[in-house]
Amino acid sequence: MMDKRLLELVPEAMRYVVATVAFQWVGLLGNMALVWSIAQALAAAASACAVPATVLYLLFIGIAARVIATRFQATASFMASRDVKRTLRRRIYEKLLRLGPNYTELVPTAEVVQLSVEGCEQLETYFGQYLPQLFYSVLAPVTLFVVVAPISLPAAIVLLVCVPLIPVTIVAVQKVAKRILSKYWDQYANLGDSFLENLQGLTTLKIYQADAARHEAMNREAEHFRQVTMAVLSMQLNSIIVMDIVALGGAVAGMAVALFAAAAGAIDLFGCLFIILVSADFFLPMRQLGSYFHVAMNGMAAADKIFRLLELPDPAARPLHPTSGDHFSLQRVGFAYEKDRPVLTDVTIDIPSCGMTAIVGESGSGKSTVAALVSGARDGYTGNVLLGGKQVRDMDRAALARYVTVVGLGAHLFAGTVRENLQMAAPNATDEALWRALEVARLADFLREQDGLDTRLEQNGENLSGGQRQRLALARAILANSPVYVFDEATSNIDVESEEAIMAAVRELSRTRAVVVISHRLANAVPARCIYVMERGRVVGQGIHRELLGSCKAYRDLWAAQSTLERYANDTKGQSLRIISAAEEGEVSADE
Repeated sequence: MMDKRLLELVPEAMRYVVATVAFQWVGLLGNMALVWSIAQALAAAASACAVPATVLYLLFIGIAARVIATRFQATASFMASRDVKRTLRRRIYEKLLRLGPNYTELVPTAEVVQLSVEGCEQLETYFGQYLPQLFYSVLAPVTLFVVVAPISLPAAIVLLVCVPLIPVTIVAVQKVAKRILSKYWDQYANLGDSFLENLQGLTTLKIYQADAARHEAMNREAEHFRQVTMAVLSMQLNSIIVMDIVALGGAVAGMAVALFAAAAGAIDLFGCLFIILVSADFFLPMRQLGSYFHVAMNGMAAADKIFRLLELPDPAARPLHPTSGDHFSLQRVGFAYEKDRPVLTDVTIDIPSCGMTAIVGESGSGKSTVAALVSGARDGYTGNVLLGGKQVRDMDRAALARYVTVVGLGAHLFAGTVRENLQMAAPNATDEALWRALEVARLADFLREQDGLDTRLEQNGENLSGGQRQRLALARAILANSPVYVFDEATSNIDVESEEAIMAAVRELSRTRAVVVISHRLANAVPARCIYVMERGRVVGQGIHRELLGSCKAYRDLWAAQSTLERYANDTKGQSLRIISAAEEGEVSADE
């Protein structure tokens, strides 16, 4: 059971597979030398004769051969599996880059993660253990037959004929196993997809009190997965029992022929002992192959899904490139994530090549979808999304990514140093340039108190505050030096100091570049040259702050609501400070 596609995908792994088989064969020769020595010694003892010195030499040679072969076999097996994991993960990563941000429309993220981790691990076993064992299980019985046949041809024939009964059993199980394992991987991917979706949307589920219903649905999916897993285990255990019966029965048959031959005087005691001791070796390689068979089938099921991903058609070539000074224009744009559920309807927005443009509105009004269309993260829109008069969907992805930098809510930071994270935007940037970006983001003073650019970051910057993470993401964006910047809720859920630092940097950038500020907080949009107000996927107003207060009811209502909340927050904060101050002076009772 081999997949030619896998062998063609990682041809360099085959030389390690061949090396593993060679070392296994050397180990078999060492084992036969060991058994030969033991049988000679026992025969000599039975006849009260001295053990020849050559027997001892052969004994030590057999032990040494087995030790050395086992050591190098493990190394070769590891090298084969290492190349496979590295190659497959690189190919999956490269495929996702070619598919672009829209890959989720073709394959769920959870399935990609599972294939990159668990799927590649299964194929590690396939190349590191199953494939070498497949070739060795054919080579070992033939080698043993060549050695045993001169001693007792009938016993050698019986042993060799019984060996193929194990692969016959494997083939009989294969059809059932393939169907069950395919169902196992489908259920595994579905469960992972549901888990990731529920985890990412946990806050929304809590808000709408839908978490209990999703909990029950997850329990049902988990129960289905448990049933499939138990079916896999049952199939494995039953097939192992059958293979054990065949292997033990074949070995017993060979031993019986040897004993009858010895009783008839056809072979001597040494020959009988040797055949008895090596009979199991005829079947052990094939029996070991049977134990790897289920892992191999699991790997093949994973491989089918991996190749289904790798064989997805690449997007058509995008020959267009943006040029300096190009500006964005959205003309009567419509978009839907799901059919018959439009997110944007007839949206027209103009983004000049210099200055700040703001897009505001309540959550769910379509603001972030506009950012996704501008940055090229989403296609499939109707109308026109133009950059310099050219359709964004026809733009080269890499060129568009250099032209537009997006800073979103909770921009990702990687485990490593501050320098490494910043240089992702500008690999050749000097330390002086890095510090300048940090100064603009008002994070330089904090880092000087730490280890400077060598300050270590945990995954996603967990050892920084939310505001510090956003400011570091802003510094990285500044280093990208893009003509267009999109700040999509970049100041949400952070402290006031960080919000002021980010907005000061945004205003500075807008002097020389196009800056799009997407925010539900209207105060951040006030300095914009033009503010677009969105409601239920439509633009319901546009203009500067003063004009919108008079002409756009949606904007006026939002402004009034937010102003009331901010005054209430300030009053509450002032009252709290007065109570704390009075308490410190002993003027307020415990009840207050």
